[in-house]
Amino acid sequence: MNFVTHLESTADGSRLSAHTLQTVHEGRPLLVRYDLEALADSVSKEALRDRAPDLWRYAEFLPLRDPAHRVTFGEGMSPLLHCPRLGAELGMEQLYIKDESQLPTGSFKARGMCLAVSMAKELGVHKVATPTAGNAGGALAAYAARAGMDCYVFMPADTPLVNQLEAHWYGAHSYLVPGLITDCGAIVREGIEHKGWFDMSTLREPYRIEGKKTMGLELAEQLDWELPDHIFYPTGGGTGLIGMWKAFDELGTIGWIPRAPLPRMFSCQFDGCAPIAEAWAQGLDHGTTITDPKTQASGLRVPKALGDFLILDAVRASGGQALATPESELHHWMSLATRLEGLSLCPEAAACLGCLSQALASGVVGPSDRTVVFNTGALQKYVEVLTTPLPTLDPEDIDWTQL
Repeated sequence: MNFVTHLESTADGSRLSAHTLQTVHEGRPLLVRYDLEALADSVSKEALRDRAPDLWRYAEFLPLRDPAHRVTFGEGMSPLLHCPRLGAELGMEQLYIKDESQLPTGSFKARGMCLAVSMAKELGVHKVATPTAGNAGGALAAYAARAGMDCYVFMPADTPLVNQLEAHWYGAHSYLVPGLITDCGAIVREGIEHKGWFDMSTLREPYRIEGKKTMGLELAEQLDWELPDHIFYPTGGGTGLIGMWKAFDELGTIGWIPRAPLPRMFSCQFDGCAPIAEAWAQGLDHGTTITDPKTQASGLRVPKALGDFLILDAVRASGGQALATPESELHHWMSLATRLEGLSLCPEAAACLGCLSQALASGVVGPSDRTVVFNTGALQKYVEVLTTPLPTLDPEDIDWTQL
């Protein structure tokens, strides 16, 4: 039940074959397009209720043709959690967090790599490579191992330790590179000729975005096809935000949700690396280039995103905003969410809370608006951010008044 018609270039609208291996066209990403009329005739919202609660329940909306090529760890639907205590702290009545930390490899990157590696397998790829500054490398390494593929991962030398080690232990050829993720990306592209691998970088193949799209499909279904007023999303490469906006467009086209209003999309970054927020503030069509990106939220340390124009298009079309919050508040927002709600909130998601606080203060978001924040990874993967000295207790000399 595959409804893919072609791949569409975001550079000039060219149609490319969906049945051969493709990368960027004219330097721009490709988007998967479907026969949505036929798709709508083949499946209903009601039919989903009897399916397993996993990513593949949306098979008609996905590009894989043969289920035998699925590379999977049983990716379940991530929970959508009402957060009343955190909401009360912010002055909100309807704050929800969609918790992607419970997915395989502990982050939302599992969604994208699940589809990307499955499609690579279907299209005959045996060797893959990616640059990463965070969770993408470990996710690719895990799915490549599951598929029996050779995998190469290149990371800036200051990539979080857990991300470094997980790529290695999943069997990838893992290397640290002095410099930024852009320097790692240059190595991957140069190695295509020398090593014959396929480039799995963000938006340099068309299928990671289809995996990320399932966040939007899930969210719509979990809210009984009534979307929230606002979505706050931590934005590095931006595939998640772009993918969700694509999902809402497809759902609107087939009549499962109204075409309008759609959620306002908020792109969230820290001020030490905020190319999308800077571009939005300046009215630019493309992100600025950050020459010295600095943030502990490693997934947001992307100085120049290939799909920056797609991120900005989605933000503007939705009536949302691209915001940046002070890096100095990162620990405050992480601590607040974990302490009040017991959620494993990652540093990237902390940016969303900072930006949400700004939007509330400016009146762009109202206290009764239904608002969803995406937690894209597990707190436990950021040991450098978590490092805190704990008091020592002598069992022979306990002062109970001090406990």
